[in-house]
Amino acid sequence: MVVASTLCYIQKDGKTLMLHRVKKDADIHEGKWNGLGGKIDPGETPEECIIREVREESGLELKSPKLRGVMTFPEFKDREDWLVFLFTANTFSGKLMECNEGHLEWIDDHKVCDLNLWEGDKYFIEWLKKDVFFSAKFIYKDKKLIDHSVTFYD
Repeated sequence: MVVASTLCYIQKDGKTLMLHRVKKDADIHEGKWNGLGGKIDPGETPEECIIREVREESGLELKSPKLRGVMTFPEFKDREDWLVFLFTANTFSGKLMECNEGHLEWIDDHKVCDLNLWEGDKYFIEWLKKDVFFSAKFIYKDKKLIDHSVTFYD
């Protein structure tokens, strides 16, 4: 089975909004820092999903999120493959609210990769600094990155 989902890194004034996942029970991301996002609902486009997920998790209303890459994570959780549409956004409105999945915090861009991230996240966060679209695969076993590959598109 393939689970389609979204992930967004919201950036403003040299900072990135990050979610420290510390509130949900049985969360595979427990203790990790992530961007915002979630599963695509039936009938939803990835863009509709990321706008909804960011609103639900943060209270912010994204304007024109930019699709930057597509990533696959074979058998990431419960033997399910995850397909993730990766976005960035720097235009939004609204006021930050409390998130039921963890704590939201604006982190200096140069400190994001110092956080407790999934190992593969450090690769694609760096790729977001380039003006390219990419397709990538990250293979984890027992929550450890064992392989990855990427194709960049101009």
